[in-house]
Amino acid sequence: MLIIPAIDLKDGHCVRLKQGLMEDATVFSEDPAAMGRHWLDAGAKRLHLVDLNGAFAGKPVNEEAIKAIVKSCGGEIPIQLGGGIRDLDTIERYLDDGIDYVIIGTAAVKNPGFLHEACYAFPGQIIVGLDAKDGKVAVDGWSKLTGHDVIDLAVKFQDYGVEAIVYTDIGRDGMLSGVNIEATVKLAQALTIPVIASGGITNLDDVKKLCEVEAEGIMGAITGRAIYEGTLDFTAAQKLADELGMS
Repeated sequence: MLIIPAIDLKDGHCVRLKQGLMEDATVFSEDPAAMGRHWLDAGAKRLHLVDLNGAFAGKPVNEEAIKAIVKSCGGEIPIQLGGGIRDLDTIERYLDDGIDYVIIGTAAVKNPGFLHEACYAFPGQIIVGLDAKDGKVAVDGWSKLTGHDVIDLAVKFQDYGVEAIVYTDIGRDGMLSGVNIEATVKLAQALTIPVIASGGITNLDDVKKLCEVEAEGIMGAITGRAIYEGTLDFTAAQKLADELGMS
């Protein structure tokens, strides 16, 4: 089980949002490159980057900060990136910058044809981010709830050839209220591609609970606020996940 530190970028800084609200941002670091290196040195095996401005603008905004993180980590671990990725040119540019996996969220739901093209053009490098509340998918920075069932959409996208699904329970993200294990397992059981859990991870107990269901198809968990505010010791979390994965 990968415990994946999140670096959310707003105006070139590392921040965390509560429930996706841009006006509710806490700045954790002015130096994204140093933050990337920090998590690498702490034992991270993958990084999760989000261009928050990009997600709202629909185009890359924090590309310089993203390049700095890639450079600081020197290709030592895979880096996945989401936020504002709406066309093939943007995907190609990010991959050229050294990003390993590109996460498509809103655009996948609104424009499945684009996702299909992306999977064809960049096989093995496209991940879909599905944000859901009560089983229904949300788009546009979580501001709009659609009528789409999260499992139905995930199965469809799996058929397109996506590499994995990042699943966020938006009722819990940034709230330190625990992971929605039941919903995450239900999604993973419906798929043959792996699921990465996101949203709500708070402490080692959450890590333990996720590791218990890893075999259902959950390959990792993204954590942000908990590791920045200190309710979760990242190094201890990855160590615990490694130990439980070996047992």
